Amino acid sequence: MTIRRATAADVHPIVAMLADDPLGARRETPGDPAYLKAFEVIDADPHQYLAVAVDGAEVVGTLQLTFTSGLSRLGMTRATVEAVRVRSDQRGNGLGEHLMRWAIDEARARGCGVVQLTTDASRVDAHRFYERLGFTASHVGMKLAL
Repeated sequence: MTIRRATAADVHPIVAMLADDPLGARRETPGDPAYLKAFEVIDADPHQYLAVAVDGAEVVGTLQLTFTSGLSRLGMTRATVEAVRVRSDQRGNGLGEHLMRWAIDEARARGCGVVQLTTDASRVDAHRFYERLGFTASHVGMKLAL
């Protein structure tokens, strides 16, 4: 298995993974051209890294890293991990941990001082997974739908 930068050809399997759970099934629409437009924006931004885990020619996992520069903490750069997904037939074999450890290493290599993420309050298993990797629930996240 290898982890690499996603290409436009990977968008369909990525979206299929995003839609393959109770939360994603309600908010994703596989096949919509908006996903390719979004991919173009992500791919053109040097502060974004949309990664895929590939087994042979098949996309079996994904996550997105966003690198944010800031003035606080002496100008520290943060890495934010989003949209972590492992294809349903690949879950339970360590792929999620491999992806996350890769993301942490990538953040460290880019000089980030912290790796952060949010996870839906209903994803109790995901909370345990991230805590096992050393993440702590240190902040309260808030959102405003527009």
